[in-house]
Amino acid sequence: MNDFALRPLPAVNKDAFPLGLACNFGIDSRGVRKAVDAGINYLFWTSMRTGKALKGVREALANDRERMILCAGTGGPFGFHYRRSVESLLRKMRTDYIDVFQMFWLGVTAWDTRGVMDTLMRLREEGKIRAIGVTIHDRPRAGRLAADSELDMLQIRYNAAHPGAEEDIFPHLPAERRFLCAYTATRWRKLLKPPKGWDGPVASASDCYRFCLSHPAVSVVLNGPASDAQLEENLDGIAKGPLEGEKLAWMREFGKAVHG
Repeated sequence: MNDFALRPLPAVNKDAFPLGLACNFGIDSRGVRKAVDAGINYLFWTSMRTGKALKGVREALANDRERMILCAGTGGPFGFHYRRSVESLLRKMRTDYIDVFQMFWLGVTAWDTRGVMDTLMRLREEGKIRAIGVTIHDRPRAGRLAADSELDMLQIRYNAAHPGAEEDIFPHLPAERRFLCAYTATRWRKLLKPPKGWDGPVASASDCYRFCLSHPAVSVVLNGPASDAQLEENLDGIAKGPLEGEKLAWMREFGKAVHG
């Protein structure tokens, strides 16, 4: 349905639709069904603000588990907390494995202790998770983890106002070993309105997603629709394919203006 092909995800051993669905911005179960029917199969789950989507996510997993990719995570410095979180989510989702389980909000010094990593690796060996990931804003550290670590994926901030990952992270990624998921594509909606002094066109949400997906290092970009209408707009937008030429140059210029 679009010019963005399915992306193979190492470790997960599934192909992902390039637009992932974050379930914590207001989408309900009907919206989840619409997303899945449209081809979306990468579902990002958190423990907060996702209650309205629970039934839809459960149904998607029950109906086609080997196509659906369930991504979740937690934070904290102790391995037992991660095991407890994984096993609780398995019960909640009525499934026997999670495709990607992340260490959330990996700070400059926080969370990836040997105990946490050992626990996650054991959970992977037990088949309860398939891939180990992190959510991280610290780009230099993310670059080091992309180049050499026990991780299977990184979820990073990447958008037209914050393109630094193109230098700090992307060149270090062995694509056959790890994959990247981009989030904050709209820079928390700041890319959807004109910055001070800007008198040119303003980006749409789909422009932001297309910008992320136009870089070959990005396997999936998360969108967080609050309604069916926003979901449909985002899907229609990425059907236009990658940003190229003048459109890509404009998006970079606009992102620079938004960043200030």
